[in-house]
Amino acid sequence: MLDATTLNGYLGKHISEICGLGYASDSDNHCAHFVGHVLGLRFGATCATMSRGSGTPASIRVQELFAHCTEVGAWGGLPERVTDGLVFITHAGNVHLASRKMDNVPRKHVGIFLGATRDIWHYSNSRHQVVTQTPEEFSHHYPAPHNAMFWGTPL
Repeated sequence: MLDATTLNGYLGKHISEICGLGYASDSDNHCAHFVGHVLGLRFGATCATMSRGSGTPASIRVQELFAHCTEVGAWGGLPERVTDGLVFITHAGNVHLASRKMDNVPRKHVGIFLGATRDIWHYSNSRHQVVTQTPEEFSHHYPAPHNAMFWGTPL
C-alpha cells in the first residue's frame, strides 16, 4: 500500500536515483517516469525503450497513464471516496473524459495524490527532483489556460 512515508522517501531524489535503467537525462521530462516506477506501471512506452541499462522498466508517457486509469474526472469533482490516485494538469481541451484520452501535447504533467488533504508528489522537471505540493500549489504548474486539473485511479 502506498503511503506518505513511502512517497516522502522519494523527496529530493533525482530520477537517476529512481530508475535503474539509467534513463535520467535532465533534458527529458520524467513526471510520468517517476509515477511509473513508484506504482510499478509497465505498459506502453517504458524507460527500457529509452535506455539499455539493467533494472525494472516503468511507463514514461503522461497520456498513456491517463488512458490506463479505471476512472477519471475533473479535479473539482473528485469524489470523497477517492483518497489516492493520479493528478494531471494540462489545457482542458487536451482531455476527453468520456473516452479516457489525453492528447499528446508538450504541456501536460502528472503526480500522485494521497490522503484527505490530497497532497501531491511529483517529479519537478525544472528542479530535477521529486517534490510535494498542495493541490493549490500544483495548480500553478502551468499558467492559465494550461492549468486544468484532472484525477484518475490507476489500474
